[in-house]
Amino acid sequence: MSEQSTRWTLCWKLFHAFIIGLLSYQVAYSVFVVFVVLAPDGQLGQLGALADGLTLEQMMPRRLYAIEGWMAGCTLVLYLTFTEILPRKHGSRIG
Repeated sequence: MSEQSTRWTLCWKLFHAFIIGLLSYQVAYSVFVVFVVLAPDGQLGQLGALADGLTLEQMMPRRLYAIEGWMAGCTLVLYLTFTEILPRKHGSRIG
């Protein structure tokens, strides 16, 4: 392998790890915000029966963070599918 090819492989692996780490962080952060930070009356976890008593101002940030978490999670799954799972299944890898 040439030196330039080795650098390209290293750059690709670092970029790949960065994307996976960033998306994983977004999922974890969204879960933390929804279930801990924006929990009503300091109650951790799911809302359950408390959902009926929430105002629109309390519910909307939770929903938006939940949507952000789902989008990051779906993006992570798609990214890993196209960069890890399918190439391994078909025998071709980048980098």
